[in-house]
Amino acid sequence: MDVELIFKIAAIGIVVAVIYRLLVQSGRDEQALMVTIAGLVVVMIMIVEQIYELFSTIKNLFEL
Repeated sequence: MDVELIFKIAAIGIVVAVIYRLLVQSGRDEQALMVTIAGLVVVMIMIVEQIYELFSTIKNLFEL
């Protein structure tokens, strides 16, 4: 697992948190929620790709 992936996820979390806070303070709660959901989706896609690579490696290791 790359440390780079952890840094990318942390960076996305920080950016989403800042944007969320700015939107909530300006009274745009719906947009703040959408930004949070979008950030979660982006991180989940990144994690799913890594899980796919893990299963592919395991499959090749056991020659299934």
